[in-house]
Amino acid sequence: MTRAEEFEELRSLLFAISYRILGSVSEAEDAVQETWLRYEASPTRPASTRAFLSAVVTRLSIDVLRSARVRREAYVGPWFPEPLLTDPYQDPERSAELADSVSMAALLLLERLSPLERAVFVLREVFGFGFPEIASAVGRSEAACRQLAVRSRRHMDAGRPRFEADRREREALAERFLEAFREGDVDGLRELLAADVHLVGDGGGKAPQFADRIIGIENVARVLASLVPPFAQIRGVVQPHEVNGQPGAVFRDRDGKVINIWTLEILDGRIQTIRTVLNPDKLGHIGPVADAWALIRETGLARRPT
Repeated sequence: MTRAEEFEELRSLLFAISYRILGSVSEAEDAVQETWLRYEASPTRPASTRAFLSAVVTRLSIDVLRSARVRREAYVGPWFPEPLLTDPYQDPERSAELADSVSMAALLLLERLSPLERAVFVLREVFGFGFPEIASAVGRSEAACRQLAVRSRRHMDAGRPRFEADRREREALAERFLEAFREGDVDGLRELLAADVHLVGDGGGKAPQFADRIIGIENVARVLASLVPPFAQIRGVVQPHEVNGQPGAVFRDRDGKVINIWTLEILDGRIQTIRTVLNPDKLGHIGPVADAWALIRETGLARRPT
């Protein structure tokens, strides 16, 4: 097997590791590409290609995350990961666990860890790497990595998000919710929202939105219903789609360009959180991005929608 063939077999794993460390599709893709360049230039073949490549992509991702954290501190409004429509790494026996680990809620919780803690948690808890491999990847002793693993696991367990256990029920509820939105059915929306539901938007100061955060069933239902007429006016399309392993939707304009992405957190038969990603910088990997400001002008809205 050639180096290129070996690398392609592991590409999905490398991306999955890097994305969970970085929360960025574009940065993860760059880290994977740089990993290939280093592997291709290496004069010797490693004893374990998987261990070698995983270590390289982890170190690269840690370095990128350290600089990214500084930029995120100056970010305008709430920061969300770049939405991931399809996780290329598949393991049927652990599909539910992998989906939970890539959810927006889990990635936001990982943001609270240090870069080293985050990398150790991802390698150990998500992908089951042994401590000798982890120590090599992050440049720390096995004992230090065990301590990092304990700290990160304790923090993640304390804030770990819960989701609806039955995937089919969750998807069915999401479809009912999106249908109620399409129809502007305020009562239908209220029926599916939790009493303290949160609607939170990541526009990064580059997209129109009502507010960073709207709380409460009445407020959220009213805002959602107000979006229906202008969305119909521009002949927008709502496409239900799994986003970061959870129910969600892609919103497109009449030309198929991406306007924004929604993810829905569902628990106890109600939608607890709606996260919207509107920042155009975070949507380009999905496809051509719509000019949201131009769409607003077209509808003649004086207010700025979420």
